[in-house]
Amino acid sequence: MIWLGIVLLTYLLGSVPSGYLVARSHGVDIRRHGSGNIGATNVLRVMGKKWGYFVFACDVLKGFLAVKLAAYLAALGHVDTVLGSILGAVACILGHNYTVWLKFKGGKGVATSAGVLLGLFPPFVILSILAVWLVIFFAGRYVSLASICAAACLPAAVFLLVTRSGPDFWALFWFSVLIGVLAVWRHRSNLVRLMNGTESRFTRK
Repeated sequence: MIWLGIVLLTYLLGSVPSGYLVARSHGVDIRRHGSGNIGATNVLRVMGKKWGYFVFACDVLKGFLAVKLAAYLAALGHVDTVLGSILGAVACILGHNYTVWLKFKGGKGVATSAGVLLGLFPPFVILSILAVWLVIFFAGRYVSLASICAAACLPAAVFLLVTRSGPDFWALFWFSVLIGVLAVWRHRSNLVRLMNGTESRFTRK
């Protein structure tokens, strides 16, 4: 029962559609503007930096809190806290990507995954992935490409920078592979636009 409780609670936490709610509070259905995505990037494009950054922070916080909540529940239930945290992380990301409140259509999970990583991994992993994201973004000004590259590099960063001892390492490594693949999959339409040269980019003002 403890595993089911972790999945349900962290999924519901992840499924809170921050971008949709923020835009809706201003009379905007974000699904009908820009890319139609409810994530922070589209909110930023449609509503400006203030609200885009706010949604990003909310989505990061969801991921971080989901990991901590899952670990707490696992400890209460006397089960493995690392596996509990990973299960909660996956459920939270799926909740964000496929939110029950919007007919299972949600964001792409980048900000929520960032929050999950903050809760699960040591700082060197976070900083290395952030560095990849920043280099790719400032080279081409494509948020999608930066996110795809960072997601693809995540398993390598975990393998190289996390202490390889015991079953916890392999659980964390395969989790990093899973969310990396999921992030790339959720950006498949962006990949098509990148290849066609039609992807939107952030331009310097």
